[in-house]
Amino acid sequence: MSQITKEEYRKETFKPGDERLEAGSGRTALAFGKIEMQPATIRKILNGEIKKGNVQEAARITAMMAAKNTSSLFPHCYPTALTDIQLDIVPLEEQACINIQAYTRAGGPVGVEMEALTAVTLACLTIYDMCKSTDKQIRITDVHLVSKTGGQGGGYRTN
Repeated sequence: MSQITKEEYRKETFKPGDERLEAGSGRTALAFGKIEMQPATIRKILNGEIKKGNVQEAARITAMMAAKNTSSLFPHCYPTALTDIQLDIVPLEEQACINIQAYTRAGGPVGVEMEALTAVTLACLTIYDMCKSTDKQIRITDVHLVSKTGGQGGGYRTN
């Protein structure tokens, strides 16, 4: 077995997908996540009683910043010029959870799944951070890709 240099290893290991193969195809992705908490905590969020501020607005801003900066967090992600980021944050007091969905779109040659998943995850983490002193039993659950379109593999949708 022959030895390879560090430079050769990096070139072989950190190879994002070949952009030339997928040039010109538009991409979309939809991701989902849930954060479970006590109904009283959700009431405090809705009434603006969380000490750190407006939880939903902070989560929305963080999610958008996260989606735009995904490539700086993951070595295999290309920078992507997102053309659309939409975020839905839905507090459900009766179910004791907040559902979060992120939709991302780009016209470029690389997928936007990681951007949508990163947005959802960071929105959940922001809510956790802002509410952790109020509720010790917060759980982040069910983060997953719901659907994607574009690219060589075509579309994908969970059942």
